[in-house]
Amino acid sequence: MSTAKHGDNVSIHYTGTLNDGTEFDSSEGREPLSFEIGSGQIIPGFSDAVEGMAVGESKTVTISSDQAYGDYNPEMVQEVPRSNIPDDIELVEGIALSATGPDGQVIHFKVIAFDDDKVKLDGNHPLAGQELTFALELVEIA
Repeated sequence: MSTAKHGDNVSIHYTGTLNDGTEFDSSEGREPLSFEIGSGQIIPGFSDAVEGMAVGESKTVTISSDQAYGDYNPEMVQEVPRSNIPDDIELVEGIALSATGPDGQVIHFKVIAFDDDKVKLDGNHPLAGQELTFALELVEIA
């Protein structure tokens, strides 16, 4: 029986949970996730966990934050003048905003606080700094 290796295209069903058991993502009720192992399309720990699996095999893995979305970086939190936010955007704590960086890359932020003069934005991925657990089932190796 062949196993998934670096460079293989695979399809996998998964359910991702946090340490407290909260489910943050799942392929349940959808098509399986398809990707090339080692291509950088998905977080490294997930890709590494699939390597060596056989079709039909299931397993559960826990991935450290450095192999997922990285450690939480306090330097990714910044305050900007309220005037930098377009007037037509209604600010609410927790709302996601996007901006274009100087290199043309889209940057995503979450509003974590604001008042009439300033807005505090967090540019960390929502799952940064968290260990992630995935229940995996390999469906196909192509």
